[in-house]
Amino acid sequence: MKSIIKNTAINSLSLYALPLLISGVKIQDGISTLIIGGFILSIMFKVLKPLFNLISLPLNLVTLGLFSFFSNAIILYLLTVLIPQISITAFKFPGYSKFGFVVPEVYFNTLFAYVVSAGVLFLTVSFIHWIIKK
Repeated sequence: MKSIIKNTAINSLSLYALPLLISGVKIQDGISTLIIGGFILSIMFKVLKPLFNLISLPLNLVTLGLFSFFSNAIILYLLTVLIPQISITAFKFPGYSKFGFVVPEVYFNTLFAYVVSAGVLFLTVSFIHWIIKK
């Protein structure tokens, strides 16, 4: 019970940070949506993630684990289906230039918006877990 509450809090905080980091993510109706979304995301990561990893094991072996981003994107898509207040749409990264290092602007369609959002969600969850352990 304690781990579900901790994971719900971490996933809710990560869902809160997601629209701040990615312009294509919209979360409406405030804190109640974040808490419900964090809880459902925690349950989906506990139940569906091992199942998806088992099913996609051959693809993960061939791609050296890169296919796991797509399984995270599928879980994020299922979250947006279950909670209509959370939506992910196509977006454009405006580009970045600093100290001679240039990242051009990139347009992400809806599929890759889910993949990028899942990657950023994974990184924020991992960062929060890292902060808590220290």
